[in-house]
Amino acid sequence: MIAGLLTGALAALEVEVSAATIRKWVQQGHLRPAGKRGRAQLFRLEDVFAAERLTRRGAGRGGAGGVRV
Repeated sequence: MIAGLLTGALAALEVEVSAATIRKWVQQGHLRPAGKRGRAQLFRLEDVFAAERLTRRGAGRGGAGGVRV
């Protein structure tokens, strides 16, 4: 593996989301691969954490999950 880069599966484990969520963040433009090894996309951990902060901050707006009593 390229030093400092993680596969999507390992990145997902670090931020406690599914690998599908990592792929979704890429599709939505929240996360960009830093490289490739074969067919696998590789990510910088700091980029994964930034994407998580960005998407979790947006998840708190409205919706049933943000209801306070």
